[in-house]
Amino acid sequence: MGNIVERLTSLDYLIVVVYLIVLIIIGYRASFSKKKSEDETLFLANKSLNWSSIGFNMWGTNVGPSMLLAFASIGYSTGIVAVNFDWYAFIFLFLLAIVFAPKYLAAKVSTMPEFMGNRYGDSTQNILAWYALVKILISWLSLGLFAGGFLVRQILGIPMWQSVTVLVAFAGLFTFFGGLKAIAKVNVFQMILLIAVSLSLMLLGLNKVGGILALYAKTPHRFWNLIQPASDPKYPWYAILLGYPVAAVAFFCTDQSMVQSVLGAKNLKQGQLGVSFIGWLKILSLPLFIGTGIICYVLFPNLKDPNEAYMTMVTNLFPPGMNGLVIVVLIAVLVGTIGSSLNSLSTVFTMDIYVKKINPEASNKQIIRIGRWTVVAGCIIAVIVVLAIDSIKGLNLFDVFQSVLGFIAPPLSVVFLLTVFWKRTTRKAVNFTLSIGSIMSLGTGVTYLWILPPSEYTFWPHYLLLSFFIFAGLLIIAILISLMDRSPSIYTINEEHQSNIEKPHKAVWISWIALAVVMVALYIFFNGH
Repeated sequence: MGNIVERLTSLDYLIVVVYLIVLIIIGYRASFSKKKSEDETLFLANKSLNWSSIGFNMWGTNVGPSMLLAFASIGYSTGIVAVNFDWYAFIFLFLLAIVFAPKYLAAKVSTMPEFMGNRYGDSTQNILAWYALVKILISWLSLGLFAGGFLVRQILGIPMWQSVTVLVAFAGLFTFFGGLKAIAKVNVFQMILLIAVSLSLMLLGLNKVGGILALYAKTPHRFWNLIQPASDPKYPWYAILLGYPVAAVAFFCTDQSMVQSVLGAKNLKQGQLGVSFIGWLKILSLPLFIGTGIICYVLFPNLKDPNEAYMTMVTNLFPPGMNGLVIVVLIAVLVGTIGSSLNSLSTVFTMDIYVKKINPEASNKQIIRIGRWTVVAGCIIAVIVVLAIDSIKGLNLFDVFQSVLGFIAPPLSVVFLLTVFWKRTTRKAVNFTLSIGSIMSLGTGVTYLWILPPSEYTFWPHYLLLSFFIFAGLLIIAILISLMDRSPSIYTINEEHQSNIEKPHKAVWISWIALAVVMVALYIFFNGH
């Protein structure tokens, strides 16, 4: 594959230095200029985010190093089928924008546990707070950091523990000082940079292959189908159709790291347009990320490890002087994902556990201090979890990310969907699902990934299907508990919150209808090859 460090020139080092200076300036201005209230600045950006900041920040949180590595890897192995994990998402982003966001903003909450606590009481808020902390630590911080460490290990050849320690320390600085406002401002700059660099790599690859038509001719035609037959061993259509929504609802509609950008919106319209914007940005996943892997399949067909597809393209296609951009993009996606995750971790622990349970009379300075110490603790724990994830064998990176999320997601999807769509849902059902249901789901995940891995034990269904089965089982149990509860404690409508719920603006509907038309057209075009 070649060592990118050996090819770095003075221009590369200059690019990295200039980038870091710009990044620090943006972060500094967002962190220390015109503060109104320290606690709001750290957590919800003073409710100052517009649609573009929300969209870029959510996309920056979502992309991460895992997108660069995993999407290129899966593109190399199976073609565009993994685009479903971004394009299919528009349905659940719509659900966030139109159904969930109006309720979140009307309730004026800072966290998802607080939202559920308003409905079912302190016990539910406490359970969900701890669950959210585990989820952020594993599915966001640790997996994102693992992918970043994997990339750095490929680039510099240093041990995983050294690479992830340096990366999380750098990414944590922005969250420590600036919170959501700094991360959001930085992510706008970084995502534009990511698009430019990834598009350059794609165009260089296409030029070497001979163009789009030549790429199509030199790849198996099945590579260009979004929907694969039921007999496909990797991603049969039914596994994606049934299993992906479980993770998507939890990921886009209930996850603190994703939703926090919407909670920091100026108003509902900006929040809903921001969510629509990330739906449009996700269309770029094919040319920017997965397309790189497909081109690599044509240019370098004999890779021993598909996970090296992205760096193989970089080291072979970028001329001297451009390799510094790769290091820049690596830092960019890490700061985006890790920074947002640390901010969410800090928000949940500080507001739902420290302020709610430990020190209800905490001053703004105390809240800020605890929030920042939480960032430090999150960095340390994430490094430890990364080293455990590094021991997983038998799955590629993409499968690791999706399967871990698939086992964390079912309890969250069940309780939030029932809370929003079925008023008869009781506190007992919610608390059972979040506690016992989570133990069942996570226990299955640990067994699947570590104890009885599918690479050795073939009785397992596809991990997406397994996630759906867990979801369906927990949903049935939650409904039965609610129906059989003789003294049900259900949500009593808060009249003030109800009166605050706004209807979507006309511009919001236009944006979503246009996106739906484009997505349907893309699904029709990328099938039948």
